[in-house]
Amino acid sequence: MAPTLRDRAFERGNKLGAGLLRGLERGVLRSSEVPTTPFLDPATFAWVGGLEAEWKAIRSELDDVLSYRDELPNFQDISVDQASITDDDGWKTYFFLGYGFRSEANCGRCPRTAALIEAIPGVTTAFFSILSPRKRIPEHRGPWRGVLRYHLALQVPEPAGCCGISVGGETEHWEEGRSLLFDDGYVHHAWNDTDGVRVVLFLDVLRPLRTPADQLNRALIAAIGRSPYISDARQRHEAWEQRFQGLRGGAGR
Repeated sequence: MAPTLRDRAFERGNKLGAGLLRGLERGVLRSSEVPTTPFLDPATFAWVGGLEAEWKAIRSELDDVLSYRDELPNFQDISVDQASITDDDGWKTYFFLGYGFRSEANCGRCPRTAALIEAIPGVTTAFFSILSPRKRIPEHRGPWRGVLRYHLALQVPEPAGCCGISVGGETEHWEEGRSLLFDDGYVHHAWNDTDGVRVVLFLDVLRPLRTPADQLNRALIAAIGRSPYISDARQRHEAWEQRFQGLRGGAGR
């Protein structure tokens, strides 16, 4: 589908906002209390071990979600700026929360997962990231290094060595029940060169920073949450939810 005038306006706005954020990153990174390397030790965050211990409970709820995978929204259908890296139906999403917005229906379908996510300090975004067979995500970088990206591998098809992610030139592979923590401000790309579906629990969490950079970071994250970009994503998700409820006869499974 060709982008609309509204979509193009959002794309231009996003590019301008990303440029402004990058101008502030150097100062923020100088205040980082954790390494600024591409990959970090997942044990950087104390909550990671507890989340890994619950991965099978999360996987159980995911299995139900995957029973209607074809009906889930494509990432670019919710977040229009993702259209620059994905334009097909190979990257599906199931959102729990993002920048202050909580999907009550999705959380209600996966109550244990939602409760675990909401107990994590500093989480800004959370969703199931679902890569279809043979899907590749090209090189890109995140807009703001005041957050770190976390993946909990929930479903990794065989051969596992054919599923991976490269961040800043370093490559890792997902392993079910295990975590990856990385800085998406580095150029990165991911691939699923198998015939199966790969799923991770995808989180963005606040980077630990010294004062006053921590306060600046939190203020910027709050401002992003009030931006037209987030409002648009929320409206798109709510529109999908209404369509989904109609398709499923209001069951809201």
